[in-house]
Amino acid sequence: MYRDSGTGPPEEYVEAEIHRLLTEDPAVAEQGITVAHTERGLVLYGEVESAHRRDEILRRVAGRFPDVPITSDIGVIRTQAPTEIEQLP
Repeated sequence: MYRDSGTGPPEEYVEAEIHRLLTEDPAVAEQGITVAHTERGLVLYGEVESAHRRDEILRRVAGRFPDVPITSDIGVIRTQAPTEIEQLP
């Protein structure tokens, strides 16, 4: 279903472009982000390894689509080396 509110490209186009940007940009190469359309715009969901990475993703998406309202629901996973030795039975 194609809807054009006259304010920019259809949401489906923007969602696909964001997925392409996040997976094909070598500086990001992120496949774990989901894009969802809401009444207020687009929401990015997922988890990344650092706040810096999340900020970079949001900066690139906002730079590519400056007129599209984007909200982040991207969490940060702490990736650290184990602090204890795992004992297997």
